[in-house]
Amino acid sequence: MPSPVPQATDSAPDQPAVEALFEAARAVREHAHAPYSRFRVGAALVDEAGRIHAGCNVENAAYPVGSCAEAGAIAAMVAAGGRRIAAILVLGDGPIPVTPCGACRQRIREFAGPDTPVLAADPAGLRARFTLDALLPASFGPENLA
Repeated sequence: MPSPVPQATDSAPDQPAVEALFEAARAVREHAHAPYSRFRVGAALVDEAGRIHAGCNVENAAYPVGSCAEAGAIAAMVAAGGRRIAAILVLGDGPIPVTPCGACRQRIREFAGPDTPVLAADPAGLRARFTLDALLPASFGPENLA
């Protein structure tokens, strides 16, 4: 069940919201199924109602049918009735911040606007902050089909 989180008053999540997203991503990352790459990722997002939804990567022996952590978090949000991403945090190990892949950037765009915060973290804490527009400039979204 999604848990509530304090919401920031502007487009950037406040510290309690960032901490709640970090803890949710850290916890779900422990359940990642990554026997091939050993690259475990957790993602957590906060929806328009302030609820946190989390997902982890799930690899498959037939590589293309695995799923990203962000896709899992988005699916959890939609399943719980959420329709808008207020902020998302992605947590993974590496020498540089782990950001969503191209496909996940587009998945996020379906439910988020250009100034939606996208946070990159590793197990030690927050590494970088982006907007969705910085990661996916001049994007194609639902309003293009209106």
